[in-house]
Amino acid sequence: MMTTIVHDTTEAVCLCQEYNLFLKPIAKMTVSVALPQLKLPGKSISNWEVMERVKAMVAPEQFSALRISKSTMDFIRFEGEVENRTVVKILLAKLDGKSIKLSGFTDILKVRALENKMDFPTRYDWDSFFRDAKDMNDTVPGERPDTIHLEGLPCRWFTQPEGPPDRPSETVLSTVFECFGPVRHVDIPMLDPYREDTLDKNFNTFTFGGHLNFEAYVQYQEYDGFAKAMDILRGMKLMFKGEDGKAVACNIKVTFDTSKHLSDAALKRRQQERLKLQELERQREEQKRKEKEEEEKRKEDERKQKEAEEDEKERKRGERIRKREQKLREREERRILKKVKKRQEEEQKKLQMKIATEERRLLLAQRNLESIRLIAELLGRAKAQKEQEQEKARAEREEHEKEELARQKESWPGWSGSKPAGESRRRS
Repeated sequence: MMTTIVHDTTEAVCLCQEYNLFLKPIAKMTVSVALPQLKLPGKSISNWEVMERVKAMVAPEQFSALRISKSTMDFIRFEGEVENRTVVKILLAKLDGKSIKLSGFTDILKVRALENKMDFPTRYDWDSFFRDAKDMNDTVPGERPDTIHLEGLPCRWFTQPEGPPDRPSETVLSTVFECFGPVRHVDIPMLDPYREDTLDKNFNTFTFGGHLNFEAYVQYQEYDGFAKAMDILRGMKLMFKGEDGKAVACNIKVTFDTSKHLSDAALKRRQQERLKLQELERQREEQKRKEKEEEEKRKEDERKQKEAEEDEKERKRGERIRKREQKLREREERRILKKVKKRQEEEQKKLQMKIATEERRLLLAQRNLESIRLIAELLGRAKAQKEQEQEKARAEREEHEKEELARQKESWPGWSGSKPAGESRRRS
Protein backbone atom coordinates (compact mmCIF):
# COMPACT_ATOMS: atom_id res chain seq x y z
CA MET A 1 0.00 0.00 0.00
CA MET A 2 1.17 3.52 -0.77
CA THR A 3 1.85 5.86 2.14
CA THR A 4 1.05 9.57 2.11
CA ILE A 5 2.23 12.46 4.25
CA VAL A 6 -0.34 13.63 6.80
CA HIS A 7 -0.46 17.37 7.55
CA ASP A 8 -3.60 17.41 9.74
CA THR A 9 -3.62 14.81 12.54
CA THR A 10 -6.50 16.25 14.59
CA GLU A 11 -8.83 13.30 13.85
CA ALA A 12 -6.17 10.64 14.58
CA VAL A 13 -6.78 8.32 17.55
CA CYS A 14 -4.04 6.43 19.35
CA LEU A 15 -3.67 2.74 18.55
CA CYS A 16 -0.39 2.03 20.40
CA GLN A 17 1.55 4.84 22.05
CA GLU A 18 4.62 2.62 22.59
CA TYR A 19 5.20 2.27 18.84
CA ASN A 20 3.72 5.68 17.79
CA LEU A 21 0.87 4.08 15.82
CA PHE A 22 -2.49 5.78 15.31
CA LEU A 23 -5.72 5.28 13.40
CA LYS A 24 -6.93 8.05 11.11
CA PRO A 25 -10.39 8.15 9.46
CA ILE A 26 -10.43 7.64 5.71
CA ALA A 27 -11.89 10.73 4.02
CA LYS A 28 -12.62 9.87 0.39
CA MET A 29 -15.14 11.11 -2.10
CA THR A 30 -16.17 10.44 -5.69
CA VAL A 31 -16.59 13.27 -8.20
CA SER A 32 -18.35 12.56 -11.52
CA VAL A 33 -18.36 15.06 -14.40
CA ALA A 34 -20.88 14.48 -17.22
CA LEU A 35 -19.43 15.20 -20.67
CA PRO A 36 -21.39 16.80 -23.54
CA GLN A 37 -21.84 15.17 -26.92
CA LEU A 38 -18.91 16.11 -29.20
CA LYS A 39 -20.42 17.29 -32.48
CA LEU A 40 -17.24 18.35 -34.28
CA PRO A 41 -14.90 15.54 -35.39
CA GLY A 42 -11.36 15.70 -34.00
CA LYS A 43 -12.39 17.78 -31.00
CA SER A 44 -11.80 16.32 -27.52
CA ILE A 45 -12.02 17.23 -23.86
CA SER A 46 -8.86 17.17 -21.78
CA ASN A 47 -9.12 15.09 -18.60
CA TRP A 48 -6.30 17.15 -17.12
CA GLU A 49 -8.20 20.41 -17.79
CA VAL A 50 -11.35 19.02 -16.13
CA MET A 51 -9.28 17.90 -13.11
CA GLU A 52 -7.75 21.37 -12.78
CA ARG A 53 -11.24 22.93 -12.92
CA VAL A 54 -12.42 20.59 -10.14
CA LYS A 55 -9.40 21.57 -8.01
CA ALA A 56 -10.14 25.26 -8.64
CA MET A 57 -13.79 24.81 -7.57
CA VAL A 58 -12.80 23.61 -4.06
CA ALA A 59 -10.22 26.36 -3.42
CA PRO A 60 -8.95 27.33 -0.91
CA GLU A 61 -9.46 23.74 0.24
CA GLN A 62 -7.26 21.09 -1.39
CA PHE A 63 -7.34 17.40 -2.20
CA SER A 64 -4.49 15.45 -0.62
CA ALA A 65 -4.89 13.08 -3.59
CA LEU A 66 -7.03 13.20 -6.72
CA ARG A 67 -6.94 10.60 -9.48
CA ILE A 68 -9.09 9.49 -12.41
CA SER A 69 -10.81 6.21 -11.58
CA LYS A 70 -12.77 5.91 -14.85
CA SER A 71 -13.04 7.86 -18.10
CA THR A 72 -15.62 7.29 -20.90
CA MET A 73 -17.18 9.31 -23.71
CA ASP A 74 -20.06 10.23 -21.36
CA PHE A 75 -18.35 11.03 -18.05
CA ILE A 76 -15.11 11.29 -16.10
CA ARG A 77 -15.02 9.86 -12.58
CA PHE A 78 -12.47 11.11 -10.07
CA GLU A 79 -11.57 9.63 -6.72
CA GLY A 80 -10.36 12.23 -4.25
CA GLU A 81 -8.99 12.07 -0.73
CA VAL A 82 -8.74 14.88 1.81
CA GLU A 83 -7.14 15.30 5.23
CA ASN A 84 -10.28 14.75 7.38
CA ARG A 85 -14.00 14.13 7.14
CA THR A 86 -15.03 17.69 7.97
CA VAL A 87 -13.34 18.82 4.77
CA VAL A 88 -15.35 16.20 2.84
CA LYS A 89 -18.60 17.94 3.76
CA ILE A 90 -17.18 21.32 2.68
CA LEU A 91 -16.02 19.91 -0.67
CA LEU A 92 -19.35 18.16 -1.25
CA ALA A 93 -21.12 21.49 -0.79
CA LYS A 94 -18.78 23.14 -3.31
CA LEU A 95 -19.00 20.42 -5.96
CA ASP A 96 -22.28 18.50 -5.87
CA GLY A 97 -24.80 19.90 -8.35
CA LYS A 98 -22.39 22.52 -9.70
CA SER A 99 -21.32 22.93 -13.35
CA ILE A 100 -18.11 23.53 -15.29
CA LYS A 101 -17.75 25.71 -18.39
CA LEU A 102 -14.85 24.76 -20.66
CA SER A 103 -13.41 27.12 -23.25
CA GLY A 104 -14.39 26.14 -26.77
CA PHE A 105 -17.57 24.34 -25.67
CA THR A 106 -21.04 25.81 -25.46
CA ASP A 107 -22.46 23.04 -23.25
CA ILE A 108 -21.83 23.07 -19.53
CA LEU A 109 -20.54 20.03 -17.63
CA LYS A 110 -22.63 18.83 -14.70
CA VAL A 111 -20.77 17.80 -11.53
CA ARG A 112 -21.98 15.25 -8.98
CA ALA A 113 -20.08 14.48 -5.76
CA LEU A 114 -20.70 12.06 -2.91
CA GLU A 115 -18.77 10.55 -0.02
CA ASN A 116 -17.32 7.09 -0.63
CA LYS A 117 -18.89 4.15 1.10
CA MET A 118 -16.43 1.96 2.96
CA ASP A 119 -15.90 -1.54 1.56
CA PHE A 120 -15.56 -3.18 4.97
CA PRO A 121 -17.12 -6.33 6.49
CA THR A 122 -20.04 -5.78 8.85
CA ARG A 123 -21.17 -7.79 11.86
CA TYR A 124 -23.90 -9.28 9.68
CA ASP A 125 -21.27 -10.48 7.16
CA TRP A 126 -19.25 -12.57 9.61
CA ASP A 127 -22.27 -13.74 11.61
CA SER A 128 -23.99 -15.02 8.46
CA PHE A 129 -20.76 -16.58 7.11
CA PHE A 130 -19.95 -18.61 10.24
CA ARG A 131 -23.64 -19.50 10.73
CA ASP A 132 -24.05 -20.85 7.20
CA ALA A 133 -20.59 -22.49 6.84
CA LYS A 134 -20.89 -26.27 7.12
CA ASP A 135 -17.23 -26.93 8.02
CA MET A 136 -17.04 -24.43 10.91
CA ASN A 137 -17.43 -25.16 14.63
CA ASP A 138 -18.10 -22.07 16.76
CA THR A 139 -16.66 -23.83 19.82
CA VAL A 140 -13.21 -24.25 18.24
CA PRO A 141 -10.77 -21.29 18.05
CA GLY A 142 -10.07 -20.34 14.45
CA GLU A 143 -13.40 -21.75 13.23
CA ARG A 144 -15.41 -18.90 14.70
CA PRO A 145 -15.29 -15.09 14.34
CA ASP A 146 -12.14 -14.46 16.38
CA THR A 147 -9.37 -13.84 13.80
CA ILE A 148 -8.73 -10.73 11.72
CA HIS A 149 -6.65 -10.79 8.54
CA LEU A 150 -4.59 -7.66 7.82
CA GLU A 151 -2.78 -6.80 4.57
CA GLY A 152 -0.54 -3.90 3.61
CA LEU A 153 1.09 -3.35 7.01
CA PRO A 154 4.44 -1.51 6.65
CA CYS A 155 7.29 -3.68 7.93
CA ARG A 156 9.28 -0.80 9.39
CA TRP A 157 6.41 0.25 11.68
CA PHE A 158 6.32 -3.17 13.40
CA THR A 159 10.03 -3.87 13.98
CA GLN A 160 11.88 -4.34 17.24
CA PRO A 161 14.10 -1.35 18.17
CA GLU A 162 17.21 -3.56 18.15
CA GLY A 163 16.05 -5.82 15.30
CA PRO A 164 16.44 -5.63 11.51
CA PRO A 165 14.83 -2.43 10.15
CA ASP A 166 12.62 -4.19 7.57
CA ARG A 167 11.63 -7.36 9.45
CA PRO A 168 8.37 -7.15 11.43
CA SER A 169 8.02 -8.74 14.86
CA GLU A 170 5.12 -10.91 16.04
CA THR A 171 5.69 -9.53 19.55
CA VAL A 172 5.22 -5.95 18.34
CA LEU A 173 2.16 -6.99 16.31
CA SER A 174 0.59 -8.65 19.37
CA THR A 175 1.39 -5.62 21.56
CA VAL A 176 -0.23 -3.22 19.07
CA PHE A 177 -3.48 -5.15 18.57
CA GLU A 178 -4.02 -6.36 22.12
CA CYS A 179 -5.51 -2.92 22.83
CA PHE A 180 -8.82 -4.40 21.57
CA GLY A 181 -8.65 -7.46 23.82
CA PRO A 182 -6.45 -10.39 24.91
CA VAL A 183 -4.66 -11.95 21.94
CA ARG A 184 -4.52 -15.73 21.70
CA HIS A 185 -2.19 -16.06 18.76
CA VAL A 186 -0.60 -14.02 15.94
CA ASP A 187 1.04 -15.13 12.72
CA ILE A 188 3.16 -13.31 10.13
CA PRO A 189 3.56 -15.74 7.20
CA MET A 190 6.57 -13.93 5.73
CA LEU A 191 8.59 -14.80 8.86
CA ASP A 192 8.17 -18.53 8.19
CA PRO A 193 10.86 -19.61 5.69
CA TYR A 194 8.86 -22.75 4.92
CA ARG A 195 5.89 -20.83 3.48
CA GLU A 196 7.56 -19.49 0.36
CA ASP A 197 4.36 -19.58 -1.70
CA THR A 198 2.59 -17.31 0.78
CA LEU A 199 5.66 -15.11 1.00
CA ASP A 200 5.90 -14.73 -2.78
CA LYS A 201 2.22 -13.79 -3.00
CA ASN A 202 2.05 -11.25 -0.20
CA PHE A 203 5.57 -9.94 0.37
CA ASN A 204 5.27 -6.81 -1.75
CA THR A 205 7.00 -3.46 -1.80
CA PHE A 206 5.40 -0.05 -1.52
CA THR A 207 6.75 3.17 -2.86
CA PHE A 208 7.28 5.37 0.20
CA GLY A 209 10.87 5.04 1.44
CA GLY A 210 11.37 1.71 -0.33
CA HIS A 211 10.14 -0.33 2.68
CA LEU A 212 8.13 -3.55 2.56
CA ASN A 213 4.55 -4.50 3.41
CA PHE A 214 3.41 -7.70 5.05
CA GLU A 215 0.21 -9.55 5.89
CA ALA A 216 -0.69 -10.84 9.35
CA TYR A 217 -3.31 -12.77 11.30
CA VAL A 218 -4.41 -11.75 14.82
CA GLN A 219 -6.58 -14.16 16.82
CA TYR A 220 -8.38 -12.94 19.95
CA GLN A 221 -9.26 -15.06 22.94
CA GLU A 222 -12.79 -13.65 23.10
CA TYR A 223 -15.34 -12.62 20.52
CA ASP A 224 -15.56 -9.14 22.08
CA GLY A 225 -11.92 -8.41 21.24
CA PHE A 226 -12.47 -9.47 17.62
CA ALA A 227 -15.70 -7.45 17.27
CA LYS A 228 -14.14 -4.36 18.87
CA ALA A 229 -11.13 -4.54 16.53
CA MET A 230 -13.36 -4.86 13.44
CA ASP A 231 -15.61 -1.99 14.54
CA ILE A 232 -12.76 0.40 15.35
CA LEU A 233 -10.69 -0.46 12.24
CA ARG A 234 -13.67 0.12 9.92
CA GLY A 235 -13.05 3.14 7.70
CA MET A 236 -9.61 3.77 9.20
CA LYS A 237 -6.09 3.98 7.81
CA LEU A 238 -2.93 3.28 9.79
CA MET A 239 -0.79 6.30 10.71
CA PHE A 240 2.76 6.47 12.07
CA LYS A 241 4.13 9.57 13.78
CA GLY A 242 7.91 9.88 13.92
CA GLU A 243 10.06 11.34 16.68
CA ASP A 244 10.28 14.57 14.65
CA GLY A 245 6.48 14.95 14.73
CA LYS A 246 6.02 14.19 11.02
CA ALA A 247 3.25 11.71 10.24
CA VAL A 248 2.62 9.33 7.35
CA ALA A 249 -0.38 7.09 6.75
CA CYS A 250 -1.29 4.15 4.56
CA ASN A 251 -4.46 2.24 3.75
CA ILE A 252 -4.64 -1.30 5.11
CA LYS A 253 -7.04 -4.06 4.17
CA VAL A 254 -8.88 -5.65 7.12
CA THR A 255 -11.11 -8.72 6.78
CA PHE A 256 -12.23 -11.56 9.02
CA ASP A 257 -10.44 -14.86 8.46
CA THR A 258 -12.46 -17.51 6.61
CA SER A 259 -9.63 -20.02 6.06
CA LYS A 260 -9.23 -21.37 9.63
CA HIS A 261 -5.68 -20.05 9.45
CA LEU A 262 -5.11 -20.07 13.23
CA SER A 263 -7.22 -23.10 14.12
CA ASP A 264 -5.52 -25.87 16.08
CA ALA A 265 -5.82 -28.19 13.08
CA ALA A 266 -4.24 -25.61 10.75
CA LEU A 267 -1.46 -24.88 13.25
CA LYS A 268 -0.83 -28.61 13.65
CA ARG A 269 -0.92 -29.14 9.88
CA ARG A 270 1.56 -26.31 9.29
CA GLN A 271 3.76 -27.68 12.07
CA GLN A 272 3.71 -31.11 10.43
CA GLU A 273 4.41 -29.55 7.05
CA ARG A 274 7.19 -27.54 8.65
CA LEU A 275 8.67 -30.71 10.17
CA LYS A 276 8.41 -32.46 6.80
CA LEU A 277 10.01 -29.52 5.07
CA GLN A 278 12.69 -29.39 7.75
CA GLU A 279 13.34 -33.10 7.20
CA LEU A 280 13.41 -32.55 3.44
CA GLU A 281 15.68 -29.59 3.98
CA ARG A 282 17.89 -31.71 6.24
CA GLN A 283 17.99 -34.39 3.54
CA ARG A 284 18.71 -31.77 0.91
CA GLU A 285 21.42 -30.31 3.12
CA GLU A 286 22.83 -33.81 3.65
CA GLN A 287 22.65 -34.43 -0.10
CA LYS A 288 24.26 -31.06 -0.74
CA ARG A 289 26.92 -31.87 1.86
CA LYS A 290 27.66 -35.21 0.20
CA GLU A 291 27.65 -33.61 -3.23
CA LYS A 292 29.87 -30.87 -1.88
CA GLU A 293 32.24 -33.44 -0.35
CA GLU A 294 32.25 -35.40 -3.62
CA GLU A 295 32.79 -32.20 -5.54
CA GLU A 296 35.57 -31.18 -3.16
CA LYS A 297 37.09 -34.69 -3.45
CA ARG A 298 36.81 -34.51 -7.23
CA LYS A 299 38.35 -31.05 -7.22
CA GLU A 300 41.05 -32.28 -4.82
CA ASP A 301 41.78 -35.25 -7.12
CA GLU A 302 41.82 -32.93 -10.10
CA ARG A 303 44.05 -30.55 -8.17
CA LYS A 304 46.43 -33.36 -7.23
CA GLN A 305 46.40 -34.68 -10.79
CA LYS A 306 46.98 -31.20 -12.08
CA GLU A 307 49.76 -30.71 -9.54
CA ALA A 308 51.29 -34.05 -10.60
CA GLU A 309 51.03 -33.00 -14.24
CA GLU A 310 52.48 -29.63 -13.37
CA ASP A 311 55.26 -31.32 -11.38
CA GLU A 312 55.95 -33.63 -14.33
CA LYS A 313 55.94 -30.68 -16.69
CA GLU A 314 58.16 -28.81 -14.27
CA ARG A 315 60.48 -31.82 -14.01
CA LYS A 316 60.67 -32.16 -17.79
CA ARG A 317 61.11 -28.43 -18.13
CA GLY A 318 63.81 -28.55 -15.46
CA GLU A 319 65.44 -31.49 -17.24
CA ARG A 320 65.37 -29.57 -20.51
CA ILE A 321 66.77 -26.54 -18.75
CA ARG A 322 69.49 -28.64 -17.11
CA LYS A 323 70.39 -30.25 -20.45
CA ARG A 324 70.41 -26.88 -22.13
CA GLU A 325 72.50 -25.45 -19.31
CA GLN A 326 74.80 -28.50 -19.53
CA LYS A 327 75.19 -27.94 -23.26
CA LEU A 328 75.80 -24.27 -22.64
CA ARG A 329 78.36 -25.12 -19.94
CA GLU A 330 80.08 -27.65 -22.21
CA ARG A 331 80.01 -25.16 -25.06
CA GLU A 332 81.35 -22.49 -22.73
CA GLU A 333 84.00 -24.88 -21.41
CA ARG A 334 85.00 -25.75 -24.98
CA ARG A 335 85.06 -22.09 -25.85
CA ILE A 336 87.11 -21.30 -22.74
CA LEU A 337 89.36 -24.31 -23.37
CA LYS A 338 89.78 -23.25 -26.96
CA LYS A 339 90.47 -19.73 -25.83
CA VAL A 340 92.94 -20.96 -23.20
CA LYS A 341 94.57 -23.26 -25.73
CA LYS A 342 94.77 -20.44 -28.21
CA ARG A 343 96.18 -18.16 -25.55
CA GLN A 344 98.65 -20.87 -24.52
CA GLU A 345 99.60 -21.37 -28.15
CA GLU A 346 100.02 -17.64 -28.53
CA GLU A 347 102.04 -17.51 -25.32
CA GLN A 348 104.03 -20.55 -26.46
CA LYS A 349 104.57 -18.89 -29.79
CA LYS A 350 105.58 -15.68 -28.08
CA LEU A 351 107.85 -17.67 -25.75
CA GLN A 352 109.40 -19.50 -28.68
CA MET A 353 109.82 -16.21 -30.48
CA LYS A 354 111.33 -14.76 -27.33
CA ILE A 355 113.58 -17.80 -26.94
CA ALA A 356 114.52 -17.57 -30.59
CA THR A 357 115.18 -13.88 -30.14
CA GLU A 358 117.26 -14.56 -27.03
CA GLU A 359 119.08 -17.38 -28.77
CA ARG A 360 119.71 -15.10 -31.71
CA ARG A 361 120.90 -12.39 -29.38
CA LEU A 362 123.04 -14.95 -27.54
CA LEU A 363 124.33 -16.25 -30.85
CA LEU A 364 125.09 -12.72 -31.95
CA ALA A 365 126.75 -12.07 -28.61
CA GLN A 366 128.74 -15.27 -28.96
CA ARG A 367 129.65 -14.31 -32.48
CA ASN A 368 130.60 -10.85 -31.31
CA LEU A 369 132.65 -12.42 -28.53
CA GLU A 370 134.27 -14.82 -30.96
CA SER A 371 134.85 -11.93 -33.32
CA ILE A 372 136.38 -9.97 -30.48
CA ARG A 373 138.48 -12.99 -29.52
CA LEU A 374 139.43 -13.54 -33.14
CA ILE A 375 140.28 -9.90 -33.56
CA ALA A 376 142.23 -10.02 -30.30
CA GLU A 377 143.97 -13.17 -31.49
CA LEU A 378 144.64 -11.60 -34.83
CA LEU A 379 145.81 -8.43 -33.17
CA GLY A 380 147.93 -10.50 -30.80
CA ARG A 381 149.33 -12.46 -33.68
CA ALA A 382 149.86 -9.28 -35.66
CA LYS A 383 151.57 -7.74 -32.66
CA ALA A 384 153.68 -10.83 -32.10
CA GLN A 385 154.53 -10.96 -35.78
CA LYS A 386 155.35 -7.30 -35.69
CA GLU A 387 157.45 -7.80 -32.62
CA GLN A 388 159.11 -10.75 -34.34
CA GLU A 389 159.63 -8.65 -37.40
CA GLN A 390 160.95 -5.83 -35.25
CA GLU A 391 163.15 -8.30 -33.37
CA LYS A 392 164.28 -9.77 -36.64
CA ALA A 393 164.87 -6.32 -38.04
CA ARG A 394 166.78 -5.38 -34.92
CA ALA A 395 168.73 -8.59 -35.10
CA GLU A 396 169.37 -8.04 -38.76
CA ARG A 397 170.40 -4.48 -38.01
CA GLU A 398 172.64 -5.62 -35.25
CA GLU A 399 174.02 -8.23 -37.56
CA HIS A 400 174.47 -5.64 -40.18
CA GLU A 401 176.10 -3.35 -37.70
CA LYS A 402 178.35 -6.13 -36.63
CA GLU A 403 179.24 -6.79 -40.20
CA GLU A 404 179.73 -3.11 -40.76
CA LEU A 405 181.89 -2.91 -37.72
CA ALA A 406 183.90 -5.82 -38.84
CA ARG A 407 184.38 -4.21 -42.19
CA GLN A 408 185.45 -1.04 -40.53
CA LYS A 409 187.86 -2.89 -38.41
CA GLU A 410 189.26 -4.38 -41.40
CA SER A 411 189.44 -1.08 -43.19
CA TRP A 412 190.70 1.05 -40.31
CA PRO A 413 194.33 0.84 -39.44
CA GLY A 414 195.39 0.95 -35.87
CA TRP A 415 192.17 -0.62 -34.68
CA SER A 416 192.92 -1.75 -31.23
CA GLY A 417 189.80 -3.42 -30.57
CA SER A 418 188.02 -0.44 -29.21
CA LYS A 419 185.20 1.06 -31.07
CA PRO A 420 185.46 4.34 -32.72
CA ALA A 421 184.10 7.22 -30.76
CA GLY A 422 181.34 7.86 -33.20
CA GLU A 423 180.17 4.27 -33.08
CA SER A 424 180.10 4.27 -29.35
CA ARG A 425 177.98 7.30 -29.32
CA ARG A 426 175.66 5.89 -31.93
CA ARG A 427 175.08 2.77 -29.89
CA SER A 428 174.48 4.66 -26.85
